[in-house]
Amino acid sequence: MNLFQYFSEHGHEQLIFSHDKKSGLRVIISIHDSSSGRALGGVRYRSYQSEEEAVMDALRLSEGMTYKFAAAGLEFGGAKAVIIKHPEITSREEIFRAFGKIVESLNGRFGTAEDVGTTPEDMAVIASETEHVTGLPTSMGGEGDPSPVTALGVCEGIRAGLEEVFSDDRFEGRSIAIQGLGNVGYHLAQYLNGRGARLMVADVAESKVKQAVTEFGAERIDPDRIYEADCDVFAPCALGATINSETIDRLRCRIVAGAANNQLAEPRHGKLLHEKGVLYLPDFVVNAGGAMFLTHRMRGLSRADAFKETAAIRDTTREVIEISHRLNIATSEAGYTLARSRLSRNHSLK
Repeated sequence: MNLFQYFSEHGHEQLIFSHDKKSGLRVIISIHDSSSGRALGGVRYRSYQSEEEAVMDALRLSEGMTYKFAAAGLEFGGAKAVIIKHPEITSREEIFRAFGKIVESLNGRFGTAEDVGTTPEDMAVIASETEHVTGLPTSMGGEGDPSPVTALGVCEGIRAGLEEVFSDDRFEGRSIAIQGLGNVGYHLAQYLNGRGARLMVADVAESKVKQAVTEFGAERIDPDRIYEADCDVFAPCALGATINSETIDRLRCRIVAGAANNQLAEPRHGKLLHEKGVLYLPDFVVNAGGAMFLTHRMRGLSRADAFKETAAIRDTTREVIEISHRLNIATSEAGYTLARSRLSRNHSLK
């Protein structure tokens, strides 16, 4: 499927390509669906093998944001920005200042926040050019890093999965393999370790692995072998598409639940997990804590309210599992069923 076919068939509204000659910025902004409200999505800053790969990433991520907001009951539209990282670009500030100007030129149609490869400090630079950004450093009165809240939501989702598979939602003694120890993955390891789980960890950054081994007593697993870890839960917390035709055959877990976006390389892989007897908890359901946290002020809520919402991810995950049983469908499709029903409800109320 070519990019334009994917764009049209998946209901995207707008795809924006922008280039700033002075800074070297090359950015793609994808707006998937703004029918529920203002389109929001983080800005991702990473290297890509090709421009086509970057565009597809923006398209898939923005669509995922639509379903994430809908499943969480948040009246926002899905969007995402992808900045293509280039080794010759040396001024990070110039890049994000230029990006802020582009966001401002959209007159509020798109709002952004932190994502893979970006930080609250980058959001502060963007904020020097536009007000349509959230997740600023706490020193500036902003929300700060949403990663701990995202990780907390993933924990709550896993609890629902443990309850379904083992009839007991306790983490004590459960083995959990975490793929990726970035901001969210490391916070997830902290939470799980504090709740008594036995951790296995993998990351391409050896320093992160050593830190987890020292701090949590985690078992180091080679990144290429993490799929074969004999565990109760496999938690993908790196980049997307790690659950695919090749890796599914290697999985030795009972549950797949993690923080990474777009974990399934293709929709059919959710069905393959279901047929294999592995409970998949849709990423856009369990990783919604960060979105809840970053939008709480926009919705007139307190930080405490945002944490309460995040705890409710457990109930949303249970609902997805119930839909899967009732309709005899994979949980991956049940997640979309729930999100689409809530999207329809939002539209009917407008």
